[in-house]
Amino acid sequence: MKNKQKTIKKEVTLSGVGLHTGNKVTLTFKPAPINHGYIFVRKDLEGEPIIEASAEYVINTQRGTNLEKKGVFVNTSEHVLAAVVALDIDNIIIEINAPEPPIMDGSSKHFVEALEKAEIEEQDAERDEYIVKNIISYKDEETGSEIILMPCDTYQITAMVDFGTKVLGTQNATMNSLSEFKTEIANARTFSFLHELETLLDNNLIKGGDLNNAIVYVDKEISEVTMSKLKKAFNKETLTVKPNGILDNLTLRWANEAARHKLLDVIGDLALVGTRIRGKIIANKPGHLVNTVFAKKLQKIIKLEKRNCVPKFDLTQPPLMDIHKIMSILPHRPPFLLIDRILELSDRHVVGMKNVTMNEAYFIGHFPGAPVMPGVLQVEAMAQCGGVLVLSTVPDPENYLTYFMKMDNVKFKQKVLPGDTLIFSAELISPIRRGICHMQAYGYANDKLVVEAVLMAQIARKPTE
Repeated sequence: MKNKQKTIKKEVTLSGVGLHTGNKVTLTFKPAPINHGYIFVRKDLEGEPIIEASAEYVINTQRGTNLEKKGVFVNTSEHVLAAVVALDIDNIIIEINAPEPPIMDGSSKHFVEALEKAEIEEQDAERDEYIVKNIISYKDEETGSEIILMPCDTYQITAMVDFGTKVLGTQNATMNSLSEFKTEIANARTFSFLHELETLLDNNLIKGGDLNNAIVYVDKEISEVTMSKLKKAFNKETLTVKPNGILDNLTLRWANEAARHKLLDVIGDLALVGTRIRGKIIANKPGHLVNTVFAKKLQKIIKLEKRNCVPKFDLTQPPLMDIHKIMSILPHRPPFLLIDRILELSDRHVVGMKNVTMNEAYFIGHFPGAPVMPGVLQVEAMAQCGGVLVLSTVPDPENYLTYFMKMDNVKFKQKVLPGDTLIFSAELISPIRRGICHMQAYGYANDKLVVEAVLMAQIARKPTE
């Protein structure tokens, strides 16, 4: 049994400063409808443009995972997204009035608390989940960073880090299920080494940084000039280095807090895949670059597998609709009626079938010596399936006609020959409004994808005589 999608019941707002800008930022979580996913909204820009939380929009990973779409940016998205994933949320709107969410204390803790206040509720739609069946991996040969995804009954992550310094060497952290995130991972704060901090200060970055939202590991001697810069940046009269090698005014929450935060980042970055994952992640020396490159790779694999996932049906069972029932709904008639059976039908999808025989009228003139079903008729057959879907929403389908409005991304993958059985699957991209049906459609034969297209059609009442 599949899990239901989830969103939040009410909106909730929190404020803080941006790590890199130092400006005050307000972030608001809002409920979102089914199949909406995670979307950022830039409230401070004209038109309030949106950026979907997708790996395809990652432009760089300097000091965080940064997204860009049509010139609009959302920076350091990972801490917010980690909280959303960990609280089992599928659909949410994240509004911000700046290029980056507030850094808060450098962890996901405050985002988790806000989302819990908003309360999480189930939605009337099944969750899409990618069940890992084979090992998938990516390795950065230059850095040695590697991510491996393997089959597992739950979403688990192990992060292994090696910073190669005396103050912070090898650390590991493991999360056996998302239910552990709140108590074991969410509070782990971001961190930086002193040598990195000097570069950021010299470039006038981390204006919102202070000793309460970033652990600073001192991996070198601090010069008087650097100490002076640090005091000014953190607005402190005195700064010292603790025996464990971190700047003072901050106590580690765990000895392996750095590894736990790296695990947190992995969760946030892999949220950009856009699909729930059921599998175990082993992340060796993870970082935003390797995380997001792996997310892009996984996103492509999932898309390809979905496209080539051939529906399985027992064609010996009575259909949901036979040819007589179809003719009572669709206005088409032979030889232009291209659907023989309807196998499945819901308010969002339809599955239909056609037996391709040598007796089809179009084979008389379409390559008579080497008969091939015309691609346009394959698209027409998919559209007729969509017609059944949209006409099933009106009480008197016999009084309506369906008209094509648009077809996009049409691709023909394999030839369809006499003797083939075509299975068409079409699913709504958006709800039917004003009789307009916008759907993603696929056609399969011989256990292969043969045709796909994004189709839009409209129903209209038959003209009265």
